[in-house]
Amino acid sequence: MTFVQLIECRTSRLDEMNRLMDRWVEQTKGKRTATHSVVAKDRADASHIVEIVEFPSYEEAMRNSELPETDRIFQEMVALCDETPTFTDLDVVRDEQLNSATARRFFELAPGQGAAPAFNDVFIEGYHDHDPANPQDVIGLDAVRREVEVWRGGFDFSFTIEDQIAQGDRVCTRWTFHGRHKGDFLGIPPTGQDVTMTGTTIHRCTPDGKLAEGWWQYDRLGLMQQLGALDPLEL
Repeated sequence: MTFVQLIECRTSRLDEMNRLMDRWVEQTKGKRTATHSVVAKDRADASHIVEIVEFPSYEEAMRNSELPETDRIFQEMVALCDETPTFTDLDVVRDEQLNSATARRFFELAPGQGAAPAFNDVFIEGYHDHDPANPQDVIGLDAVRREVEVWRGGFDFSFTIEDQIAQGDRVCTRWTFHGRHKGDFLGIPPTGQDVTMTGTTIHRCTPDGKLAEGWWQYDRLGLMQQLGALDPLEL
């Protein structure tokens, strides 16, 4: 279970504290067990500083606290504070990456039969898609629906999400496409062939969690080969 430590203090010396944290990061390379750290300043009280540190588990957090560098930096941190910092230990009971959830929802909604869904809760109206396999970028929600319908018309398919990584306003999804070629696809008549294809998509998200832009990389050549659409000289 993920474990989070909440550290609160009061100081007017935030710049010095930031430099102190930089030293701790440098000195504990290869030894620290913390996986994520956020330092925040209270908008209503600039002297109120909160640090949120994430660990894989409580046990890993205790290992981190036993590092001599951690103890030394903590003593220097106390000297920078107006009062002794307070610690709150938290077991994480829910951790939801909202941007990742939106990207995942697209991969869940795209498969199906007939007309594509509205996608209003997934994309902004002016969504911009970059796909090197398309001669022109797909721009706008209506164009996204038409693109999805091309794939729905050609395949009964589904996606398996292999990995997702979120950072800032970007979500990277590594996926596997599984399909059966049941209809015309880019001029290729249905073959009944079962196909798989791997790919990666990076999405940029808006502050309210919708997808605004996407960049695709996938094994379209491998897909065409499975459909028997390539001349041997093209392989």
